[in-house]
Amino acid sequence: PQHKCGNQKSCPQNYFAFKIISGAANVVGPSICFEDLVLMSTVKNNIGRGLNIALVNGTTGQLLKTDVFDMYSG
Repeated sequence: PQHKCGNQKSCPQNYFAFKIISGAANVVGPSICFEDLVLMSTVKNNIGRGLNIALVNGTTGQLLKTDVFDMYSG
């Protein structure tokens, strides 16, 4: 069976499904999936060098904001 965000098993009831994939240099970009919705990815063109962050409401699951913090340039 297919599970949310491509996970190996379903999450328990009242839990959110998510998957975070780290990038690999300039070869593979990072991605963040939440409840089967890709929040950040190369395709969405909203990722960058450093820490890629998605802020989600912990009660409703609504995406509040995405941002990138470039730790290399300061």
